[in-house]
Amino acid sequence: MIIDHKNQDGIAFGTSIQDIEVPATLKIRVKTGLRYMDNVLGGEGFTPSMVTLFTGTPGAGKTTMMLTLANSLQGLGNQVVFNTAEESLFQIKMTCDRLKLKNEFLVGGTSNVTALLKGCDGIRKKHPKKRFFLIIDSLQCMNDGHFKSGRITTASAERSLQMLTSYAKEHSVNIIVIGQVTKDGKMAGSNKLKHMVDSFIKLSRGQDHPVYRKDDDLSNARILETLKNRFGGCGHTVFLALRKQGFKEIATLTAS
Repeated sequence: MIIDHKNQDGIAFGTSIQDIEVPATLKIRVKTGLRYMDNVLGGEGFTPSMVTLFTGTPGAGKTTMMLTLANSLQGLGNQVVFNTAEESLFQIKMTCDRLKLKNEFLVGGTSNVTALLKGCDGIRKKHPKKRFFLIIDSLQCMNDGHFKSGRITTASAERSLQMLTSYAKEHSVNIIVIGQVTKDGKMAGSNKLKHMVDSFIKLSRGQDHPVYRKDDDLSNARILETLKNRFGGCGHTVFLALRKQGFKEIATLTAS
């Protein structure tokens, strides 16, 4: 039996907490340029190495929000890759045109996690001074390569997310993964996925939300909320209107 005396941070088991020096890069917050997204993350944006699971009910606007986020982050000088294994890149381009997104973030259409991360390595090397963000649509479509036949199971999503999490921690990059939901609004896959990530954000239609669905004023609104955040505040809720050219913030409910 092999005994591993170091964790994923390379720190020996039994090290004094006072001897640990936090890398300077982990103390930096990267704002998104979207007030509603920064607000839902506690007001300060993303922490480098942060892995986020982003889910939402069907029709809530998950892809629209993530493309808007990619465009905004790229415009602020970061390097963003949006990889879709869910839709064609032609569909993604048409959505970007409808939203009038003008910044040149990069795209990919691979479902193989190993190939995806290899591609990200090449892009990162070309832009070494830029903060790197990878947005994936969606987790349940990704293949970790475990089965030679290409078969994807519930465990495939867990293994894929573990690979992505390890990559984010090793290189201090940010990864946002869209997670599918079932017809009744529950996240597809095991609850283990929620425990593997640093933050868990959900986008709902007001009419589908367990708390706000009976409020006539919010029935057509989109509700963005943080259900988990290891690097900041949790419980923040943002109310949004979804229009042809994207989201507009209506109000923010801050957790006490």
